Amino acid sequence: MLIGKVIGNVVSTRKVESLIGCKFMQVHLIEDGKETNKYLVAVDAAGAGIGEYVLISTGSSARLALPADAKGNQIPVDATIVGIIDYMS
Repeated sequence: MLIGKVIGNVVSTRKVESLIGCKFMQVHLIEDGKETNKYLVAVDAAGAGIGEYVLISTGSSARLALPADAKGNQIPVDATIVGIIDYMS
């Protein structure tokens, strides 16, 4: 899992049909408690907002965090926001 801070929305009007209705967020990654120069785009499964710190699942685990599409296929994503962080020490 990764930790990051949501810094913006990503709008895509053309995408794979199974991604229609998914909310894309731009996330600034955090490592060892410090912001890095790394960013990623993640599908938001937790309802995160801009400015919130989040937990991100990547790889095949990211696909498992989302429900299958209408045909029963997994949605093609590589990063999914799976939690909103309330507190970090």
